Amino acid sequence: MLKVYIATGNRHKVEEISRILREYDILLEGIKSPKLEIQSENLEDIAVFAVKNLKTDLRPVIVEDAGLFIYALNGFPGPYSSYVYKTIGIEGILRLMENENNRRAYFLSTIALKNKKEDIKVFIGKVEGYISKSPKGTWGFGFDPIFIPIGENRTFAEMTIEEKNKYSHRAKAAKKLAEWLLKNI
Repeated sequence: MLKVYIATGNRHKVEEISRILREYDILLEGIKSPKLEIQSENLEDIAVFAVKNLKTDLRPVIVEDAGLFIYALNGFPGPYSSYVYKTIGIEGILRLMENENNRRAYFLSTIALKNKKEDIKVFIGKVEGYISKSPKGTWGFGFDPIFIPIGENRTFAEMTIEEKNKYSHRAKAAKKLAEWLLKNI
């Protein structure tokens, strides 16, 4: 069985990506490797820089970075989603959206892979949806309680991991990663 390592301290990311990779008989193992993050408006640049600069010899290794992009806020919080979540949180985003009718948004996930040859490959997943008027659900993490994917009436936080993975940006990127790994490693 092929094993892939992910550098993250976020157990939710590990679990979500692991469930997808298992469908392809690929094992995912989280590692605590300090990663450098640059400030950029481009998630791909952030993930590629982080995976290139990991201090680990384990291969293949991935870094995943994701963001919530809200159309009415010109893509905010985007690549700053983690920081925005930690500072103003869900309630802050809802306050910014209080009088806004255009609630369309999307989640974007970028997985950067460093393989044994030191090559970097990037896999991107996107899911369109909209921002709810109030938080709902207790599952998931981050902005999941306020994001409703198109085709659903529930937020990501109201879904099990299996249900969320039918729609999610992270699952789409992980599937692309798995398919590439099976053909190339």
